[in-house]
Amino acid sequence: MTETVISSATKEVVIGFGRPFVMIGERINPTGRKLLTEEMKAGDFSRVEADALAQVAAGAHMLDVNAGIPLADEPALLARAIKLVQSVTDVPLSIDSSIIEALEAGIAVYDGKPLINSVTGEDEVLERVLPLVARHGAAVVAISNDETGISEDPDVRFEVARKIVERAADHGIPRSDVVVDPLVMPIGAMGTAGQQVFRLVRRICEELKVNTTCGASNVSFGLPNRHSITGTFLAMAIGAGMSSAIMNPLHAEVKQAVMAADVLAGHDQDCMAWIAENRDPTAAGEGAARRRGGRRRAAV
Repeated sequence: MTETVISSATKEVVIGFGRPFVMIGERINPTGRKLLTEEMKAGDFSRVEADALAQVAAGAHMLDVNAGIPLADEPALLARAIKLVQSVTDVPLSIDSSIIEALEAGIAVYDGKPLINSVTGEDEVLERVLPLVARHGAAVVAISNDETGISEDPDVRFEVARKIVERAADHGIPRSDVVVDPLVMPIGAMGTAGQQVFRLVRRICEELKVNTTCGASNVSFGLPNRHSITGTFLAMAIGAGMSSAIMNPLHAEVKQAVMAADVLAGHDQDCMAWIAENRDPTAAGEGAARRRGGRRRAAV
């Protein structure tokens, strides 16, 4: 079994085959969020703090932290965001940037073993990011595209993933510290996008023997009732072997689909997480009252 261990100063999360699915909160990302972008540029990180707390309260096991704002000092913003998030919650983080200087700044202030998001199959990117990952003993997300872009052929994307895993090994990074993102395309634009990912995940698990993740919300982009599509996609991806995703745990139907898939895949021992999440507190209170009443009657 391949297990990817990510940690904060005080908490470990394990991404692994046969383990409960790891929900990585996606909200701390200014992309497409105009208000958050303007606030972060102005030095106001109150929404970052609120998003961190809300996602953890909703059940996120990890948080993705991104500070990609055009024309801004991304290394400084990312380092500040990471320090803030680690001061208010103990969950491990995914440090998310395509800029090597920002990744370096984020790792420098991070307390624990982070997940670096990400490296692609481009040779130049591999030779810049992988030494950084190896030097800090981090784990890394491997994005299955290269100089040619994102292939519509899942076999090509698989070979890019294989290349990254093998190149990581050349740098002393074990397979357990590589988490492959097979790239989820919008199903509204590519009708085979879901089938491609499920096929890829199975091959990645069986042949490369590494864990997987994805940006789950991409699949439903442009469609109505997006959360139902995303939740169903994740449930099917879990069935294919996917072990984590960057997602929004605040969307109840998406989170419920993930938890139900964990139950049906046998990853939720004795259904305890499902029961804890879905137990009716009113019914539990009534049951306790009945038991207390019965004890009183017996005593009389």
